[in-house]
Amino acid sequence: MTDYFDALETRTPAEREAALMAALPAHIAHAQAHSAAMREILAGVDAASITSRAALARLPVTRKSELLARQQASRAAGRDAFGGFAAIRYGAAMPRLYASPGPIYEPEGTARDYWRAARAMFAAGFRAGELAHNAFSYHMTPGAFIMESGAHAVGCTVFPAGTGQTEQQLQAIAELKPHAYIGTPSFLRILVEKAAESGADISSITKGLVGGEAFPPSLRDWFTERGMAIYQSYATADCGLIAYETAAREGLLLDEGVIVEIVRPGTGDPVAEGEVGEVVVTVLNPDYPLVRFGTGDLSAVLAGPCPTGRTATRIKGWLGRADQTTKIRGMFVHPGQVAEIVKRFPEVQRARLIVSGEMADDQMKLLVESGGAEGLVQRVADAVRDVTKLRGDVEVVTPGSLPNDGKVIEDARSYK
Repeated sequence: MTDYFDALETRTPAEREAALMAALPAHIAHAQAHSAAMREILAGVDAASITSRAALARLPVTRKSELLARQQASRAAGRDAFGGFAAIRYGAAMPRLYASPGPIYEPEGTARDYWRAARAMFAAGFRAGELAHNAFSYHMTPGAFIMESGAHAVGCTVFPAGTGQTEQQLQAIAELKPHAYIGTPSFLRILVEKAAESGADISSITKGLVGGEAFPPSLRDWFTERGMAIYQSYATADCGLIAYETAAREGLLLDEGVIVEIVRPGTGDPVAEGEVGEVVVTVLNPDYPLVRFGTGDLSAVLAGPCPTGRTATRIKGWLGRADQTTKIRGMFVHPGQVAEIVKRFPEVQRARLIVSGEMADDQMKLLVESGGAEGLVQRVADAVRDVTKLRGDVEVVTPGSLPNDGKVIEDARSYK
């Protein structure tokens, strides 16, 4: 097993899907029994019946905004700081907890490689006996600890560099000679550029795993030209590792410990393979058992197998944010309302609301993909007014002509 982290990575897709679906009923039952928030969200759900993706898709999506709202309400009432989502309590079962912007508080359990980051590190070339320079922040947020626990699981030693203090970091790299870098790609670029200016020797770093920011191919190639093979990870404080890059450099491979769906923004409805939508994750973690957690990130499934021999589904990486709620003429309009309009008309396949004009003179037009039907434009216009309480134009366009970018609401206004 020198090429893969473990045997799970090379299961047949059918074996993996069967195992994930078999784990669902017990996971949902556990969430209902031990997470007060999930018990309320999944009230009336027969856990034993959730054995397929179709069944899973009927459950509600819990988005980050709702998680934050539940946590805030719970804290205001003097109750659980986690809003009832955690299945563990303070003490030996929860060695650390973290704060993300909001603040949203996340627990950490005691499982080895709790966030499952080791798989991504192994794919990036990290190996036992190496030293990793960890430049993620060790202050309140979990990023540094997500990566540190993964590096330990691979067998690496970690230098907890944290953020800032560039000159001291360069000195540590020159003297300790770490094999790998962990952190944001932008800070690694700063280190490389400062090292070139000062003459500091950081040539020992030949690989790395980055996250927390977009990592465009141009920057990846910039590192490659300087002798560094840098790979991308996709992880969140709520879910841990979701997906990771491999040597194939073709999209990101889904982690083995999550069930990922791509849904139409503002809804819980899965989209067709290849269509851009919101990443929704069910995390098979008994300590923080999130079911259908909406990350707010956009991505799409990438067809075909990974050339490295790993058999998990691939996604295209981060393609933007799903929350496109927009204020129009003093009223908030959100993607869920556009989805509600579309559901009223079987002959409409997809829609895109375009907001144009200048400030204080908003114009709204709904483009709908349809083969056409008698009186469709007027009927849809009536639905737009009924759902959004705003008047808007409607235009029928050819099926398949709207961009596949996950946008349901496009704000094209001029803010001069």
